[in-house]
Amino acid sequence: MKEIAKFETISQYNAFNNHETLHPLVSVIDFSKASPRRLRRTYFGFYLVLLKDVECGDMRYGKNTYDYQEGTLVFIGPGQVFGADGGEELYQPKGYGVVFHPDLVKGTSLGRHIDDYTFFSYQVSEALHISERERQLVLDSFSKVTYELEHAVDKHSRMLIAGNIELLLNYCVRFYDRQFITRDNVHKGVLERFEKLLHVFFSTNKSGDVGLPTVAYFAGELNLSPNYFGDLVKKESGKSAHEFIQLKLIDVAKERIFNPGKSVSEVAYELGFKYPQHFTRVFKQQVGVTPQEYRASVN
Repeated sequence: MKEIAKFETISQYNAFNNHETLHPLVSVIDFSKASPRRLRRTYFGFYLVLLKDVECGDMRYGKNTYDYQEGTLVFIGPGQVFGADGGEELYQPKGYGVVFHPDLVKGTSLGRHIDDYTFFSYQVSEALHISERERQLVLDSFSKVTYELEHAVDKHSRMLIAGNIELLLNYCVRFYDRQFITRDNVHKGVLERFEKLLHVFFSTNKSGDVGLPTVAYFAGELNLSPNYFGDLVKKESGKSAHEFIQLKLIDVAKERIFNPGKSVSEVAYELGFKYPQHFTRVFKQQVGVTPQEYRASVN
């Protein structure tokens, strides 16, 4: 495996892309000015919003290729490794991107809400595919940040830059909501498959191998990132994936509590709980009574 390229600072990434550093914590990059490069795995210590102007199939990451002709937005958060080891063939990157360090947004509205933008931990195959009109809106946001970077820094600069990035991310939330609806052919059946996996999980006592069911487990079974899977389930059903799991867990627990041949502790262990007390607490939160009280009420 080839060594991972690492970019800890904005200035390092600017230099790599033949771009002047106008601010140590934020930059808007035109990737067409970068030198041709080989595909490789890359670590970033900052946030990136990348508008990749490539035709379908021109760019490949691991086993995934972009499936969109007009443009793709990719979001990368600090500490993530992006890309995959490629061959010796060079390619010319195209597109634009805004990159910003977490320190830029500390103490700002964006800094307080940055974790709400869950798409920063989506997989590349879950990228945002935008229309030409949406693309122009994204480029306009990039231009506003560039305007601030090219003018003298004053007391308003940081808040205006962070505010424009926040506005861009809020538009991307809207775009993703649209994508969840319009790309139904891609997402079709995810909820049904999730419900089937839930049934299989408990009917085959999978909890004995993996413990309590988690959103990450089912996302992995569906080849989706946990955040994308959770957001998709929420959009489709109005309930979070965690709520779905909890409801199924309690439903199964109620059935097994009916078995007089099993103690409450045995039921707890079968469901994947390490401690019966944890099971009792979760059950009471969901049902309003303890497992023992529930068993007594139906006898």
